[in-house]
Formats: sequence, structure tokens, C-alpha cells
Amino acid sequence: MDNFLIDSVATDFLAVLIGGLVAGIICKRTGVSMLVGYLLIGAFIGQGCLGLVSQDDHELELMASAGALLLLFAVGLEFSIEQLVRLRKFIFLGGAFQMTLVIVPVYFVARLAGFSGAASCLLGASASLSSTILVFKALNEWGQAATPHGRRAIAMLLFQDVALVPAMLLVPALSPNGDVGLATKLVYLALTASLVVIAVYWIRRWIARFIVPSLIELRSTELVVLFAVIVLSGACWISDLLEMPAAVGALASGLMLSGNRLTHQIDTLILPFRETFAAIFFVTLGSLLSPQIFFEQPILMLGILGGIVLIKASAATVSLKITGLPWRQSLGSGLGLSQLGEFSFLLVGAGVAEGIFNQEDYQRTLFVAIGTLVLTPQLIKLGLKLGRLGNEVDDVDDGGKTAFAGATRAIVVGIGVIGGRTAARLETLGVQVCLVDHSPLNLYPFAQQGFQTVTGDALDDRVLKRLELVDSQMAVVSVPDDLNAIQIVAKLRERNPDFFILVRCRYFSNIGPLEKAGASRVVSEEKETSSVITQICEKLLWESRETERES
Repeated sequence: MDNFLIDSVATDFLAVLIGGLVAGIICKRTGVSMLVGYLLIGAFIGQGCLGLVSQDDHELELMASAGALLLLFAVGLEFSIEQLVRLRKFIFLGGAFQMTLVIVPVYFVARLAGFSGAASCLLGASASLSSTILVFKALNEWGQAATPHGRRAIAMLLFQDVALVPAMLLVPALSPNGDVGLATKLVYLALTASLVVIAVYWIRRWIARFIVPSLIELRSTELVVLFAVIVLSGACWISDLLEMPAAVGALASGLMLSGNRLTHQIDTLILPFRETFAAIFFVTLGSLLSPQIFFEQPILMLGILGGIVLIKASAATVSLKITGLPWRQSLGSGLGLSQLGEFSFLLVGAGVAEGIFNQEDYQRTLFVAIGTLVLTPQLIKLGLKLGRLGNEVDDVDDGGKTAFAGATRAIVVGIGVIGGRTAARLETLGVQVCLVDHSPLNLYPFAQQGFQTVTGDALDDRVLKRLELVDSQMAVVSVPDDLNAIQIVAKLRERNPDFFILVRCRYFSNIGPLEKAGASRVVSEEKETSSVITQICEKLLWESRETERES
């Protein structure tokens, strides 16, 4: 029996990994978001289609949950306590308005459709939640997480994640049996939440003051990863003891480790694990879908899907406008918040367990939720175009240290030692910098500091569209291969005939081809190194001769 269980888990796990790999390859080839591919391949290999993944595999569900927790941990790392304090207006005002503007219309529509008052309340609450994981990942993919609209959107999502806790406590009270202890639980929750906030603040200070210097002194990446995993696991365990969702613990653990000298290193080190488990999470999520529910009532399901997207996009647009964004940008960002979140399943699932919903209602909600998740990357892409959203500087996010008005914009391609130092220096001079590199590992430390980053090939037209070349005045190309640099320069010059292109190349013989391709100025390692070596030799020789004369 044990061998059968192990074989079942291994088979499901392998099917999910292979499915994620196939989906990722197809999406990279076609230019479709990988998140969409993960969800669709999950639905294809799930019980509703090929049946390669079991719905009853709790071990696989645990691994998928690990992916969700790692992504929420990354969200916590992205924000320091000081940033959250500056974002408090966006978190509380924008988040509260957004949830209210969704819950109210969904409640009345559900009542008109024949649902009970309890079921309508729960549907409204589940519909008001968006996907922190998906939106955060998509914003990072498009280099928008550190922008004003990106920060406001993530702040509203954090409010929703915290609001999940009282929503879960309301479920037993809405059940046919009721729960007379609700008021006591809410008081307990308020006291517990206050203690958690205080604890996170002091633990964060204690870690930064005592633990981080010790880990830096030991210079061991293994110990850094182990410590981060212990903090994450411990926070999730304590959240469970306090009757809170593990997601709250994951966010709290990220905040505990944010804003110190090891934050960027931790984020970089856990990146491979996070991306792998994120693939497992989204593929497993897609496998829950039963496509038959759509084919039985296609018009109804499409109508519900469209209605939810409309209500949520409108609510998010109004809420973002209240936080100070212009209408156009609010609409663009609001489209990216129009999906149902992974925690919506949790609420509806709890409703099924309490007898508030039946299994058919759950499957309908599941279809609508996954449908909105599949649409999200494309809606974000549409929102960026409609809102003309770029990498504007937000005076709230940088503690008042904003770049001067009218600052130029620059693009740095190739983030090695040279490209990274150049970008950092340009930023200190008040230039808004966008960084481009193949490797997300190279870009993550800069994304954490608020730079706009784009992962991809600078020769790819889809990547170039996201760089806003027309609005840039300068480009620095610092890639290790000269032939690749020539191709990149030609592409950049084709897109913007006017801006200044500074190129680093290895060999002196490639200066001519680079200038012919459109480079404004070329710095050759071969030429500069020979010049420096010659100068040093001349200086040493001169000093030696002067010494001989004096003697």
C-alpha cells in the first residue's frame, strides 16, 4: 500500500513537472505568458481531461502550497516596514474601497440569481480577492513592480491577503448551524494581529542587528538559505498555531528578512526554488478545473466570467484613482486586478465544507477563477498600453528622494559588473534607468532597489517594445560578445535614430563595425587596457630613471 502511494505521488509529481516544462517551452516560443501556459497545461493533464494528475493527491497539494508560500515570501522581501508605512494610504484606503466595491454588487447579483444571503456574502468576499502571487509575478515579468501603479496594486493585494483572516472566521457564522463564538474570535483576532505586527517589527530589527552580521562574517550561502527557510517555516508554523492562514506567516517572514544587507542575496538564492515550486503551484491549480462545467452551460459561464472581470476592473480603477493615480493609469492598472485569487478557492472550499455551497457551485467558481487567471497576463499587457504605464518615479516609494523633474531616461543592456556599476551611477545622477539582461538572477538585486528591469533578449522585438525606446535619451550596451553587441546596436538605432548609444566591446577591430551599426561612442577593452598598461609602464620607467639620477 505504501509503495502504491509513493508511486502515485511520484507519477503525479513527474506529470506536473513535465507539463510545466512543455508549457514553458511553448510559451517562450510563442511569446505567451508562462503563467497562462502553466494553468492551461494543468487543465489538460488534470482529471477533467487526460486524468494524469489525481485530485486526491495531498502530497502534491502540499508541494503546490510550498510554491505559493515562497512567492508570498518574495512579496514580503520586496517591501520593508518603512515602505509599508509610506504605503499605508494605498493599503487601507485603496484596499478597503476595492473590496467593498466588489462585495456589494456581487452580493446583490447573487441574491437575484437565487443564492441565500449567506452564500451571497461568501461569494462577494471570495470575488473581492485578487491573486497576489499572479499579479506580483506578472508585474515583475513586465518590469512594473517598482512603479507607482505597481506599488499601489501590490499594496491593495496585501490588504486583501490580511482580510482573508476575518473572512475565514465568518464562514462558520454563515453556515446553517451558525457559530455563537464569532464575536470572541474577532476580538481574539484583533489582539493576535496587533501582537504579530509588533513581533515582526522587533524580530526584524533583532535579525538585522545580530543574525545578519554573523552570517555575513561566516560567508556561507548554504547557511543563508537554511536560515531563510527556518524563518519562513517557523512563521508559517506559528501562524497555524494562532489559527491564521500560513500565507500570513509567509508574508511576515519576508518582512522580517527585508531591508537588510542579506535581503538581495536571499531573494537571489531562493529564486530557483521559488520558480520551480511556482510552476508546480500553477500547474496543480489548473488541474483542478473540470472543463465539462463550461460545455454544459457555455453562455452562462462566459457571462459570469465577463461580469466578474468588469466588476473587479471597475472597482480597482475607482480605488486606484482614490489613491492618487490619474484615471487613465488607474484603468490600466485596474485591468490587472480583475481576476479571482487563489484564496478565493479557500473561501469557497470552506463554504462547501460548511454546507453553504454545493459541489456544482464550487466547480463554477473554479472555472471563473481560473478563467480570470488565464486572462490576467493579457489584461496587464492591455492595461500597460491603455494607461501608457512606464517606469515613472513615485515620491511615496523612495522616501522623498525622487529624481529631479525632467530627468533623462537610459537603458542598460547587459548587467554584469560593468553594466551594473554603470546603472547604479546613472541612477545616483538622477537618471531613470531600465535594465535588460537574459538572466533574472542578474536583475533581481536591482529590481529590489526599485529599478525597472526586463528579462529577455535585447534582439527580441517583444522585449524592445517594453523598453520605451522612443522616450529614452541614452543606451549603454555592455554585453560580453562583440557580434551580439553589433546586432543590438543596430536594433536600438533602428528603433530610435536620435538617442546616444554607448557601447563596450572587447576587441579594437570591432570599433568600426559598431560605429557603422549606429554606436555613438565605443569603449574598447583592448584599446583602453593597452593604454592603461602603457601609461603604467611609462610612469614606472620614469620613476626608475628619476631614482637613478638622484642616486
